Amino acid sequence: MASVSRKISAASARAHTRKSKQKSSFTLPSGTLKTILVILFVGFVAWAYQAIQPPPPKICGTPGGPPVTAPRIQLKDGRHLAYKEYGVSKDEAKYKIIFVHGFDSCRHDVPFLSKEFAEELGIYLVSFDRAGYGESDPNPKRTVKSTALDIEELADQLGLGSKFYVVGFSMGGQATWACLKYIPHRLLGATLLTPVVNFWWPGFPANLSTEVYNQQFTQDQWTLRVAHHLPWLTYWWNTQKWFPASSVAALKPEIFSPPDRALLPKFASRKNHLAQIKQQGEYGSIHSDMIIGFGKWEFDPMDLENPFPINEGSVHLWQGDQDLLVPVTLQRYIVEKLPWIQYHELTETGHMFPYADGIGEKFLRALLLGKQ
Repeated sequence: MASVSRKISAASARAHTRKSKQKSSFTLPSGTLKTILVILFVGFVAWAYQAIQPPPPKICGTPGGPPVTAPRIQLKDGRHLAYKEYGVSKDEAKYKIIFVHGFDSCRHDVPFLSKEFAEELGIYLVSFDRAGYGESDPNPKRTVKSTALDIEELADQLGLGSKFYVVGFSMGGQATWACLKYIPHRLLGATLLTPVVNFWWPGFPANLSTEVYNQQFTQDQWTLRVAHHLPWLTYWWNTQKWFPASSVAALKPEIFSPPDRALLPKFASRKNHLAQIKQQGEYGSIHSDMIIGFGKWEFDPMDLENPFPINEGSVHLWQGDQDLLVPVTLQRYIVEKLPWIQYHELTETGHMFPYADGIGEKFLRALLLGKQ
């Protein structure tokens, strides 16, 4: 009996061992594992692709889009450009000016032209929504050059004559550089109001641009790097919630110098049109501005030639010495390279100086009458 018991115990042990081996040696077939990894990878890629894709714009005048309330022209490529007129009528005007608004702004943001001053000098001014802003259609093929061509076509359709003046503020100053490059034959004169600089313009010495670039907020350094080197990632970078993106887009208080903060009460009137600025989508407006403004330009402004070699017109650049958004150091270097530009540096002044009382008359008299 003992022998039989030992045999039964041995048989049970062998059976248990076989079951244990069967359990421990279970693995997925190699083909199945590869399939799962491929599915996970494809899923991640699909998620990442969706995350970086901006939503389609809500174009004004289309089903589901914002209404059209402004006068607009239709450009040759089919896009619409919305505009607003200020001052005296075109027929009465002695001076005709096209104004180019800045970042996160629109055609309504013309703080420097009073009715009285416009009538005194005979000024007609038209401000337009740049592509993607306000009620102007986005331009998926937008370039530095395209805005200059939009300005030329606006002037032609509004009947401003063969030549006119251009004034650009902040990011609109970059469009003014483009006008000096691509349509100088259409200009009577131009004014750049604290125009945004691109740190990657090749005319800047590397040590100078790097030094000034490193003085920007860290989050803005990264935002500009993305816009320049990885433009297709700009939408995701500025909408993700993991870390701070552009301080300018977020309108953080730190971007304003003390002189700018003193002018903030004057921005109160913007509440009436604030909702219109990005109503068609942020990608076609402010994100496009970042990509174009800090991307790889088709030309370097410091290579421009004087468009008025016999002083038949003038170009002016105005800059505040306490501007935290546009470095005064780089602006000084630009005008050293382009001595034909009349440079006006305003002391104790920040980026938003066009909102200050009397400044508008000052820079318009300089442009139109040659008076300081």
